[in-house]
Amino acid sequence: MPVILTVRNHTPQIEDDCFIAQNATIIGNVTMGKQCSIWFNAVVRGDVNFIKMGNKVNVQDGVVIHGTYKTAPTTIGNNVSIGHNALIHGCTIKDDVLIGMGSIVMDGCIIESNSIIAAGAVVTKNTIVKSGSIYAGVPAKKVKDISQELISGEINRIADNYITYSSWFKE
Repeated sequence: MPVILTVRNHTPQIEDDCFIAQNATIIGNVTMGKQCSIWFNAVVRGDVNFIKMGNKVNVQDGVVIHGTYKTAPTTIGNNVSIGHNALIHGCTIKDDVLIGMGSIVMDGCIIESNSIIAAGAVVTKNTIVKSGSIYAGVPAKKVKDISQELISGEINRIADNYITYSSWFKE
């Protein structure tokens, strides 16, 4: 069974059609939209500030989502994929975004819509990733503009695939 805990009178709000892996942890002031999935060993920890997710958000294996007490909640839009072992902390991720495996997005960052954060990138505090950009590196910098093919071929494809994958565990 997943660990779903109430903290400071906040109980996670999870839509009925979401998939939560058996060893995922969701704590406190967390709100999830429809068709979200929280995968194996992921931790969504809304104990010190709120975490709000839109629809079709997939939080892949080993991801940690957290915030900073009183100063930095985490807000995630619709159709967002967060790759394996990423760290999302006190930031805003807008709609139609792909966060690559092992990347870090720090406090105060804003990842605008239709953007990709490459695997292993470190998006440092208060960075604003403009819509339609691909950021990579340590620290992450813009490497190019995103093409329409990447939006439909990667961002949308991965988000849709994770809805399919989660359905396998509901059978």
